[in-house]
Amino acid sequence: MILLDTQIIDIGVNLMHRSFQQDRDEVVARAEKQGISPLILTGTSLRNSMDASRYASRSKGKLYTTAGIHPHDAKSCDESTIKKLRELASLPHVVAIGECGLDYNRDFSPRDVQRKWFIEQISLATELQLPLFLHERDAHIDFVSILKEHRQTINRAVVHCFTGTSKELEAYLEMDFHIGITGWICDERRGKHLRELVKKIPLNRLMIETDAPFLTPRDLQEKPVDGRNEPMYLRHILHAVAGCMGLSPEEVASGTTKTAKEFFNV
Repeated sequence: MILLDTQIIDIGVNLMHRSFQQDRDEVVARAEKQGISPLILTGTSLRNSMDASRYASRSKGKLYTTAGIHPHDAKSCDESTIKKLRELASLPHVVAIGECGLDYNRDFSPRDVQRKWFIEQISLATELQLPLFLHERDAHIDFVSILKEHRQTINRAVVHCFTGTSKELEAYLEMDFHIGITGWICDERRGKHLRELVKKIPLNRLMIETDAPFLTPRDLQEKPVDGRNEPMYLRHILHAVAGCMGLSPEEVASGTTKTAKEFFNV
């Protein structure tokens, strides 16, 4: 049985994605009905961050957002980018810098360009004393090297959508970073290792997220017709995480919600 009387927070929702264009308000309402509130919307480009901020400003206390440049979009940055992100980050509902980091899997932006703008965003987060919302894919060595170089000035950081190895997890926890777990843990093909690794994450370092509209849990009994993930499925992910950790859903809900509130200051 899935209990609805415990609040949980989805720390990663790509709500400005085109797949939500027709029913964005309804998606938020469905999540709230499931006790999933507030939502942290993810900013992935300057335009996307501005759109997310504008939308979140309509629902104070229920929606927050990050502001940042995903490594895929690093190639679009120029001398005005950081200034505009700084302006966005001054708004009360903007609670983190990111999604930023490195992605060597698709290389949509040149790697040297990715590294430059990753470091620029780390510096901005340090300047504003905001947490970092981080992305890494097939770039762990450079990613950790950059983060270690700046560790003393980084306020807080969460490695969003963690799907890595045990050694990678240990490296992040040693740096006192937080870990975001998605519906990847519900994938019997690719997420099997996560079911063991999640046991190593203390509740005060663990947060949960859907990364909607991506990463729809594969083991949903009633799958969405269009395959689109959305925040209302976060409670399913919560139960999967709790089962793997050998804890009750209430314990994980309470722990991850407390952690998210403190991390994002919401």
